[in-house]
Amino acid sequence: MKHATLIASLIALGAFTIQTAEAQRVGRGAGRTASGGVVAGQVHDREGPNGGTLRGARGVASDGQGNVIAGSANCADGAAGRACRAGVTERTADGAVTHESGIKIDGANGGTLASQGGFAKDADGNVVRDRTTEASNQNGSVAVDSAYTSETGGSRTVTCANAAGEIVTCPTR
Repeated sequence: MKHATLIASLIALGAFTIQTAEAQRVGRGAGRTASGGVVAGQVHDREGPNGGTLRGARGVASDGQGNVIAGSANCADGAAGRACRAGVTERTADGAVTHESGIKIDGANGGTLASQGGFAKDADGNVVRDRTTEASNQNGSVAVDSAYTSETGGSRTVTCANAAGEIVTCPTR
């Protein structure tokens, strides 16, 4: 399902790709903080020749002590629907890392895909991750919940429903 979600996301986002930017507005900035860190960011607003838009921002900040946080968010709108993605990653001076991200796609024909989750690695290398992904259209829906810890291993639950919302056996290839 991991690959199916990735492929669905790429196909959906491909429908929003702006081939040639007709109008483009981009702002950037960077600087130093009083604590010896840096901050930098960018915002963008682009319009394509057929009315599609891409808007978003990204940024990074550090505190000069080895702690860094970075994040981004983007939304694309077009004739095929709307897709938004956001994520944030943080690394602390002791080597711990956390990441959270999500994507939401609403197709013009009523299909949707939503996925959110993240991971954490502590300073000792212990890992925890989880992700929930749901996709639906006029034929039904599928929900995938996955989790992993370096202590207990991984788990995954897949639930499928038909167009009436009744839980059914998930199809196989």
